[in-house]
Amino acid sequence: MLAVALTSAFLAMRLAIHGREVDVPPLVGLTVAEAGRTAADKGLNLNLESRFYSTSVPAGLILAQNPAPGSRVRREWEVRITESLGPQRVQVPDLTGDTGRAATFTIRRLGLEQGAIAHLPLDLAPLGSGPAGDADVVLAQTPLSNAGGADGPRVSLLLTEPEDTQPPAYVMPSFIGLSYAAANVRAAAMGIHLAVGEDLNPNDLPPNSEYTIALNQLQHQSLTKSQADLLSLNPYPPPHRGAGGAGNILSQSPPPGRRVQKGDTVHVTVGR
Repeated sequence: MLAVALTSAFLAMRLAIHGREVDVPPLVGLTVAEAGRTAADKGLNLNLESRFYSTSVPAGLILAQNPAPGSRVRREWEVRITESLGPQRVQVPDLTGDTGRAATFTIRRLGLEQGAIAHLPLDLAPLGSGPAGDADVVLAQTPLSNAGGADGPRVSLLLTEPEDTQPPAYVMPSFIGLSYAAANVRAAAMGIHLAVGEDLNPNDLPPNSEYTIALNQLQHQSLTKSQADLLSLNPYPPPHRGAGGAGNILSQSPPPGRRVQKGDTVHVTVGR
């Protein structure tokens, strides 16, 4: 009895599963409307996936389908079709130099389709092609203008995009305790400039000043000779000899941690 029940259940399940399956009908050569009715009669869904030019299949008829005719699928399955546009009759226009909006209007006016759109950061001013900051101008297209034998009506565009003119930004490092020469090298690598203010005697600074704290911390660190030479750190700053002197930096503005951009100026006070 148990075997009979299991067999019956298996057969019932198999019938239920296969009872919901249908054969995909042939749709190639039908119109889209006819294909839609034929698919609906089978309980299938139709999806017009693309359109292509064809010299063998008249415009408006189904050029291809997937799954193929005779395939066994479940009800509500999606059948993708491709519609024929017949032979190519529309010349692809030359859109280079047009704005993206104008190019899109031309594409639609000619009965073509908008394809993929890509952007390339580019300033047209150095090329003499437009004012600085010009964007959304067609640089290239696919297919090319007046191309013959195109397989589909889609026209893809490459548009300009203004370059990022914002200078690079950095977090202001601490120059306090460095020699002017070492700080100047570090600042130059970031593209910022040092401007020297008044000279001060570090012995006149309060014990809680930034320079005094930094110097005390550095004096208690075990620095190698190469590190000491690189930073030019001494217990007592050597005399300041102008913009290129060896005096150590006592203060800076903007302070460490602030946001600065390439080309900014940092005002520093150097010990004498």
